[in-house]
Amino acid sequence: MSNRDYSVRQILEMEACTNCQVCADVCPAVSASHDGELSGVFRIKGLKQILKSRTGLFRRLFGKKGPTEEQWKHYSDTVFRCTLCGNCQEICPVGIHLKDLWLSLRQDLVHSKSYPKKIEMIRDNLEESRNVFAEDNEERADWVEDMRDAPEHGYLKDKAEIVYFTGCVASYFPLAQKIPMALAEILDVSGVDFTLMGEDEWCCGFPMLGAGLKDMFQEFMDHNLEAVSEKRAREVVFACPSCYQMWREYYPHKYQITHATQFLIKLIQDKKVPLQELPLKVTYHDPCDLGRGARVFDEPRQVIRSIPGVEFVELPQNREDCQCCGGGGNLEMIDANLSAEIAKRKIEEVLSTGAEAVVTSCQQCVRTMMTYVRRNKVPLDVLDITQLIHRALKH
Repeated sequence: MSNRDYSVRQILEMEACTNCQVCADVCPAVSASHDGELSGVFRIKGLKQILKSRTGLFRRLFGKKGPTEEQWKHYSDTVFRCTLCGNCQEICPVGIHLKDLWLSLRQDLVHSKSYPKKIEMIRDNLEESRNVFAEDNEERADWVEDMRDAPEHGYLKDKAEIVYFTGCVASYFPLAQKIPMALAEILDVSGVDFTLMGEDEWCCGFPMLGAGLKDMFQEFMDHNLEAVSEKRAREVVFACPSCYQMWREYYPHKYQITHATQFLIKLIQDKKVPLQELPLKVTYHDPCDLGRGARVFDEPRQVIRSIPGVEFVELPQNREDCQCCGGGGNLEMIDANLSAEIAKRKIEEVLSTGAEAVVTSCQQCVRTMMTYVRRNKVPLDVLDITQLIHRALKH
């Protein structure tokens, strides 16, 4: 155990924390659980004590021992019960890069062998199957078989201008598979030369960072870059904000990378997407990684407003203040009940707008909110923005 998982900047930033507790006020996990120990301010306080206990000089002067095994476990449990939504970072008055700090902390806890058992499952799944769900990676593009009028090549071409990087959730979960189906059909109708990667697509790496398994990441990144290179593509398009964020922040910028909302608004503005009237009142949920993470706020709203007949109303908390759906940070695997409680608060806010549907731009947000809506028989449509466009497509 050492402090090697933290940069000098992070060590300095921790000391800048003023204990103002504003981060606790905006934390979805704290609000849903009423447990202040899930807050950023508690996390930093515990981390500072851990780092000092490892310092030789500090130990010699004060005889301080590190945390006991029981204390490690309790602290670790609070660290992993977090959606990594970044709301704490958004609100921090001294500008601490909290999301990066939480990722480093999780890596430290893995190196210190103090982490929830589910982390081992995530690691094993990724090592064995190259996806986080332990599904057969050869079946990554099997959702194409459920499309009507899918081409014979199944969107698996030897080369294309655009690679559509599907992501693990949309590839395997029935609730989310309608998203790639919708996007593929929109791209097809719009005359876009695109291909899927199929079994050559591996996990983008986001679940690894969230699980503290960054040591695994290099192999996955190198493989994905090589797979795109073999397609001789110039651009990679993502419907998943987490995949997009990984390529944006951690991959070398060898290709143009675009989120689907950015790609689609250009197609719509160029009159390549034939749209008909769709009478529907909708609100929009900003995914954490796309909104606070990548600062993509305008394009999704432009897409929604471009559809004839759609009435758009904003959520009370929107754009950078948008509240997390509960589906991020591997929380669903670590604490499903807390994830569901956060989703409940999100849906209650959505219902307050009077919207018939909540639209988002993230397959995980769709899956989390739709799961809650279905289990609790809430009269609300949950749609990805690609599905909204697909509903308005002229066939």
